[in-house]
Amino acid sequence: MSQPDPMRRRLLAGLLGSGALLGGGAALAKPFVVNPCRAAIPLSLLDSPWLRQAWAGIDPAQLWDCHVHLAGLGDDGSGIEIGPQLSTPLRPFQYAQRLFYMNAGCAHNAPGKVDGAYVARLLNLCDALPEGFKVMLFAFERFHDQHGAAHPEHSAFYVPNAWAAKLAHTFPQRFEWVASLHPYHPAAVDRLEAAISDGARAVKWLPAAMGMDPASAQCDAFYRVLAARGVPLIVHCGEEKAVKGSDTQAFGNPLRLRRALDAGVKVVVAHCASLGHDLDDAGQVRPSFDLFLELMAEARAKDRLYGDISAITQRNRDVRIMRSLLERGDLHPRLLHGSDYPLPGILPLTAPAKLAQAGLLPHEAVRDLDTLRQHNPLLFDFTLKRLLSWQGHSFSPAVFQTRRLFAASQA
Repeated sequence: MSQPDPMRRRLLAGLLGSGALLGGGAALAKPFVVNPCRAAIPLSLLDSPWLRQAWAGIDPAQLWDCHVHLAGLGDDGSGIEIGPQLSTPLRPFQYAQRLFYMNAGCAHNAPGKVDGAYVARLLNLCDALPEGFKVMLFAFERFHDQHGAAHPEHSAFYVPNAWAAKLAHTFPQRFEWVASLHPYHPAAVDRLEAAISDGARAVKWLPAAMGMDPASAQCDAFYRVLAARGVPLIVHCGEEKAVKGSDTQAFGNPLRLRRALDAGVKVVVAHCASLGHDLDDAGQVRPSFDLFLELMAEARAKDRLYGDISAITQRNRDVRIMRSLLERGDLHPRLLHGSDYPLPGILPLTAPAKLAQAGLLPHEAVRDLDTLRQHNPLLFDFTLKRLLSWQGHSFSPAVFQTRRLFAASQA
């Protein structure tokens, strides 16, 4: 797509109009819907006591944001593909979702150069953080059937491993990369070995969108390589809202990860399974987060199971989940910071004022956080999570020492 289509213009114009209405229509009003994509952080904000508090006790060189998405249209040599569910105005909800994602990544006004604009914005955000800080870029595999054949018609989008690897090799001071490979593919093991040799720090699965069952014996050969090479597997568990594959939501049940753990694989549960419900061992429907906590307590999970805290602050998460994770200091060495970028740039998804009303943030910090997000969603997400507290409990610095898990891979 080299030029923005008319429907895209109308939808974005509608979003802009809604933002003006919600913000009171004034140019100086705080944006509520559309990310204004502002650049340099104001000097006055850099002196904020809340930013200073966020970095206290944190070594930036140990902080790798372990959950960052690549996005684009495939218009700039990336090889990215957009599936039918996100590319047609006949599915207005999904189509609007894509516009929100691209606006959040500040690539919506670069027709013909969207992929490059997305990366340039991400680099700009990283450069505002201290030296040593990195983000881990996710490739994203297509949906595959049980025979290992890819089905683009069931795939929301596709981000090639080659694109993520190229960016990490070109900008090693800021980027690491995470491969995405389907274990059912006939060449899965060879592809995995090649990705690890090319510097992949982890492998990303989204079972509900990609069609793999982590409890299937078809994954065993894949697991053996991950375990032998010490490469973590990052798996989305719980309900999947952002992208859809086929009718495979049950594959996101955290309990289906037992097979990987028993094989010796280090597994990271994305978002700590903080959304949706799944069946427990007794066949009862329970919150996916509760099943994640139960799995964390099993003997097989010791030194192998982790959770990333990306997305836990979004409006659609139960505040009890944040409170529970903040209180569970015993789990903090097994929790990992991730932003789920570009989602922190989607303004309606996270409301610092609501978190303050719930007793999870200082009210005095809300204004600075809202301003910070307009300039740097990555720094906003990090600062927000560093400031979260509940009855004297906050996330320990260990949660933000993510490099320890991923830098040890590829041995």
